[in-house]
Amino acid sequence: MKNKKDFLSITDLSSKAIWEIIVMAKKLKKEFNQTGTTQESLKNKSLIMIFEKPSLRTRLSFEVGMIRLGGHAVYLGPSDIRMGVRESVSDITKVVSSMGEVIMARTFKHQTVEELARSSKVPVINGLSDLEHPCQALADFMTISEIKGKL
Repeated sequence: MKNKKDFLSITDLSSKAIWEIIVMAKKLKKEFNQTGTTQESLKNKSLIMIFEKPSLRTRLSFEVGMIRLGGHAVYLGPSDIRMGVRESVSDITKVVSSMGEVIMARTFKHQTVEELARSSKVPVINGLSDLEHPCQALADFMTISEIKGKL
C-alpha cells in the first residue's frame, strides 16, 4: 500500500491531527446518538484484530466502531494463530494484510507491533503494547475535550 500510515505511538500524530481526529469522533458520536444510524465510510472494509492477550474494551470498541462505520472486524485470538509459535509474525502479517484493509494488534511486546508494521502491506494500529496504548490516549484526550471543552 502506497503511503501506508501506521499508528504505533501517540507521537505518530501531530497535535493538529489529534485534534482533527477528536473533532471527527465527536461529530460521529453525536450523529449516531441522535439518529441511531451507521455511517458507510468503511463499507466493504475489514479490520483484522490480532490479540495476543484478551481484552473487553479494546475488542468491543474496535468491533462496534467498524460496524457503526459500515465495515467488519475479524477477531484472531491468542489460540487462533499462536503468533510466533505456529507461524512467524512476518508470515502471519503477510497473510492477514492480504485479506484486510487495516490491522489492529494488542501485543505483549511493542517490538511485535513494530514487526507487524514492517511486514504489513496495510496500516497497523497499536491496540496496546508494553510500551504504549495510543488509542487509549486518544480516547482520554476526547474525554478531556468533552468535559473541559478544550485540551
